[in-house]
Parts: sequence; C-alpha cells; structure tokens
Amino acid sequence: MSTSRLGRTGGRDSASSVAPVSSGYEPALRPCLALLHRAQPARGSFCASLLDPKRCNYNRGVEFETRAIHEGQEPDPATGSVVVPIYQTSTFVQEAVGEHKGYDYSRAGNPTRTALELCLASLEGAEHGHAFSSGLGAVTTTMHLVSPGERVVCVNDVYGGVYRMFTQIYEPKGYEFEFLSAAEMSENLAEHLDDRTRVVWLETPTNPLLNLVDIRAAAGAAHAAGAMVVVDNTFATPYLQRPLELGADLVIHSTTKYLGGHSDLIGGFAATNDPTVAERLTFLQKSLGAVPGPFDCWLVLRGLKTLAIRMRKHCENAAAVASFLDGHPKIEQVLFPGLESHPGHETAKLQMADFGGMVSFLAESEEEAVAVCARTRIWRLAESLGGVESLIEHPARMTHASTADAPFATPRNLVRLSVGIESADDLVADLEAALVRAAAAAGA
Repeated sequence: MSTSRLGRTGGRDSASSVAPVSSGYEPALRPCLALLHRAQPARGSFCASLLDPKRCNYNRGVEFETRAIHEGQEPDPATGSVVVPIYQTSTFVQEAVGEHKGYDYSRAGNPTRTALELCLASLEGAEHGHAFSSGLGAVTTTMHLVSPGERVVCVNDVYGGVYRMFTQIYEPKGYEFEFLSAAEMSENLAEHLDDRTRVVWLETPTNPLLNLVDIRAAAGAAHAAGAMVVVDNTFATPYLQRPLELGADLVIHSTTKYLGGHSDLIGGFAATNDPTVAERLTFLQKSLGAVPGPFDCWLVLRGLKTLAIRMRKHCENAAAVASFLDGHPKIEQVLFPGLESHPGHETAKLQMADFGGMVSFLAESEEEAVAVCARTRIWRLAESLGGVESLIEHPARMTHASTADAPFATPRNLVRLSVGIESADDLVADLEAALVRAAAAAGA
C-alpha cells in the first residue's frame, strides 16, 4: 500500500487517473409522475444555501477530505454554528398557503438530510444524491425503476439481504433475476443480456467472498444492451472507488457501514449523474417514505468527516491481518484483494485506490470456523461491518443464511472479518490465540 496511490483516487476528482465512460445509456423509465415543486426559499437563509441548485456543482478544486468536512455544511447564519444543526422537526411553518422557505414536511425534505445528500453526492462525484432509512431502503426504492416482466442480472456473491429481497419478494411478483459470478460479469456479461434486461446489479468487492467485478467492462456491455448499471459501493466507499467515473449509472450505499463508521446508525444512499433517474428517485423517496431521520443524517455527516483517515487505517490493518492469515497452517485460503494471489488483484489495482478493510478466510471446517468466531476477545462476534471496532462473523449462519439453498451458497467454513482501526498487532495476536484455542478444543 502506498500513500501516493491512496491520495490519487481519494483526493481530487480523478478525471485524469480514472477517465469517465460515456455510457450512451438513455434510461427507458416509465413516465414519471409530476413532482411537487418546492417554493424558492428566501435568499440568505440557511435553507436557501442548502437548496440552491448551483450547490450540485460542488467544489472540484479541493481534495476529498476537504469536501467531506465542508461540502453542503455552511455555518448556520442564525447562530454561527460550524456544525449543521439537527432539524428535529416533522413539519415547517408556512408564511402563506403554498409559500414556505424550501421545506414543508420532513418526509419530502429536511435541511439536515439535504446537507448529507449534498456532501455525500460530492464525494461520489455525483450531481444528485438521495438519503434513505437503510441500505435495503435504497435498494427497494431503486427496484421501483424496474417493472414486472423485466430482468435484473446480478452478481451472485451479493449481500444476503439483497438476495432475499430479489428472490423472495420481487421474483414472485414477476420480476426476473439471473445471478452470475463476478468473473462472468467481467468477461461474458453481454451473452446474458437481452432487450428485457433493465438493470445490471454489481457489488465490488462482493460480500462476503470479496470478488472483484470490472466495472468499466460490465458497464460497456450493459449500456450496449440498453440496461442501466447499479453498483453497491458499500465495501469500497467513495474514498477508494467511484463507480460513476467507471461508467455506472447509479451508486448505492449502506451508510450504516463505513460512511457512518461508528456502528450507531442505520441508513442508505443512492447517487447518480442522470437527471431523469434522479427525478424519479426524488419522487419515489417522497412517495415510498423510506427516509432517514435528521439525527441519523447528522450522524452520517459526522462520520464522513473522518472517512478518509479511517479508511487509510482500515486498509493498513486489513493488509496486516491478511498477511498473517495467509501463512497460517489452520487457514485453507485467505480472500483479500490486496494479496497478489487473489484473482481480482489486478482489477482492484485498476479501479480502487487501496484494497479495503474487509478480509474473509476459509477455515479447515465449519466447526473450526464457528469455534474461531466464538473465541476472539478483541474481535466482536456481530453482524454488520465498517465500524471502528473489529467484527468477526460466520456468514453461512448469520448475514448470508438466506443463500443456504442457492447454488452459490456461502461456504460453510467461511469467516468474514471487518477489520477495525485498533492496533494491528493486537488484532493479529487475538486471531492467533483464537486459532490456537479452537485447534486445542477440536483435539480435546
């Protein structure tokens, strides 16, 4: 890992290092219902500064870290507060019928949420951002861009909650899904697309096997078939990877994870540069109602301020943990894009600034995997990921239990690690002790 490599993609919008792709994609969405247009707020007000449409043209002349702290977060003119206030209100007083200062009801819009949407969109290099109540809330809303009878082609190593939603909720309603390996997505996607394919759905790195999909190649194939490309960027974060610059049409996040960074909120996000998609998402966000509360938005904003420095430490620690595990006799295989032996290593080098904070490994057996999870002392046995604390879990019985009957079910001997920002030496020592204790218990 080199500091210069992190700085290149994690800093200014990297048009020189990651050239944008012209997709040629014209979204074939169903006719949008008319949106409720907001009244213009009074000039000079805090709300006016947030709602000014020019704010979408964020400051590309400053580094990622600077935008994370300042974009969309002007000081409050009423008090001088340097931190965006938590507008904990459901409704807003109107000066006359239909005349307000930019907000009328917090499901439709809230100033704290607007600040988050502006800031996070700027970090993804997007002109439009929409915050949601959870990552799955963002997925559900995005799926309303698809109609029954249309197809979604999805990477098969996908978050268990997304797989459950696609196969148990949408498929019975007449939506069609095809699941492909990451390699097939990168190399032969075109063979699986037809004129009914509406969306190509990617995760990269994938959850939990940390496979890599070549976003640029997949986007080229999808756009040639008239499909839009959605990328779940939760594992990489915009600090390490910006899919819109590689040809994606829509980027989704669970802000619960690295963006919030402290395991104290639930949230989701979607970002795009397509104004038609953005307009439809605005309508769906308001109409479906999967919106975050102001306090959760404020917590994500707080997390974004330290995202860059946290991701550097996550990556550093993950590399140290993967290196230790890679040489351990009780480990069958380590899955980490930073290892040269990883099949997606070269793809990761091309489209990511570093290799991320997630590590998975295959133990000798399912019993061994479960035993290791139960015997760590610093690593906490819990679902979720991306917080400052290190977490360990057994995906087949926890986060990915819903894939148990799928042909691509999560391996029963897989352990997933969310590497936190503690001392790398302490994390390695704890894993080493857990592996020894588990082996001793197995031989007893």
